[in-house]
Amino acid sequence: MNTRVIEIRRAELADAEAISDIHLAAWKGAYAGIIPHRALNTMLERRGTAWWTRAIRRSTQVLVADVGGVVAGYATLGPNRARQLPQKGEVYELYIRPEYQGFGLGTRLLGAARRSLVDQGLKGLVVWALDDNDIALSFYRGAGGRDVAEGVECFEGKTLKKIAFVWN
Repeated sequence: MNTRVIEIRRAELADAEAISDIHLAAWKGAYAGIIPHRALNTMLERRGTAWWTRAIRRSTQVLVADVGGVVAGYATLGPNRARQLPQKGEVYELYIRPEYQGFGLGTRLLGAARRSLVDQGLKGLVVWALDDNDIALSFYRGAGGRDVAEGVECFEGKTLKKIAFVWN
């Protein structure tokens, strides 16, 4: 019998390359055909291993889903950046390696992020997702998020609608 231990933990410097790989694979899968090609590639090129090493070193809040020693997903979190929403915490990003999707890791990461934010006194949570990203919308609705606000993101002249999901 093969069992794997799943651990949600703070990212360590040694995780930077794996997080970079997840970011690349997940973003290509989620946003190809939604975000214009050149803009997407520019964003992906900026977020290599060195970028993630600096983020972890700066104490950016990054959680990882570690499955038997393999970093299979990550979430970044902190104070809510949308001042018009009353929720105090925000999950900025939550991505799972494509081959690990559908096994509950995203749900576990989201739960750990919520607990971490509450432990910091940041009650209530907001997560933004592009309206064209059906998988993300389905995930956040399934996790109990209420869609309460809309915004826009612009990429190379293309304006995309984004949706805010909240939990109190």
